[in-house]
Amino acid sequence: MAENTPALETLASLRAYLEELRDTGVEAIPLAVPLPAGAERSVPEQASVESLCSIRSDLGECGRCGLGATRTNLVFGVGNPDARLVFVGEAPGRDEDFQGEPFVGEAGQLLTKIIQAMGFSREEVYICNVLKCRPPQNRNPQPPEIEACEPFLLRQLKAISPEAVICLGTFAAQTLLRTKEPISRLRGKFHNYHGIPLMPTFHPAFLLRNPAMKREVWSDVQQVMKLLGKDQAT
Repeated sequence: MAENTPALETLASLRAYLEELRDTGVEAIPLAVPLPAGAERSVPEQASVESLCSIRSDLGECGRCGLGATRTNLVFGVGNPDARLVFVGEAPGRDEDFQGEPFVGEAGQLLTKIIQAMGFSREEVYICNVLKCRPPQNRNPQPPEIEACEPFLLRQLKAISPEAVICLGTFAAQTLLRTKEPISRLRGKFHNYHGIPLMPTFHPAFLLRNPAMKREVWSDVQQVMKLLGKDQAT
């Protein structure tokens, strides 16, 4: 008997949608309420998309994990709320914690140069991290911290709806892609993150210690430039 392909595709789409709802914190879907006979149900043409401001307001003075007690400033994100391109790093560092803005230290200066080389200004893109608070001594984020923060990152990306995401570094890439593969294997090709093309590449801090790897990063971002229709500078 031939498989019912349309039905299988519908079930796969439904499962993906439910997984997205779960990742954004939805724990239950309310049942439809029966309408009186003859009444018509109003159906909106398009579901509303929440804004970055509303997400930031919902985050508040976050204390969902222990990092809230040790931070100086919560680092939400910065840039164009309608950006075509989003950069996602791991977590704020010392300079970011002090200023409340992502990628403002030495690694951030290098990231700004990469953004400009791609034909964008820093104000045209959006920059954020998996975590919104600095881990003490810049240690790796812990599972409870990721669990508390990642739903807000997903909501940010849904609100922006970029054409591409560049994931900076091993930790960010492994977190978003749910994998233990090293960044050396993940980089160089696009991955799917909730329908958004995602390109992992090396973190700017890694490039400061290993400048010879800038060639690989340039190769990665050129693929993103091609996707976005940007001129291929040399």
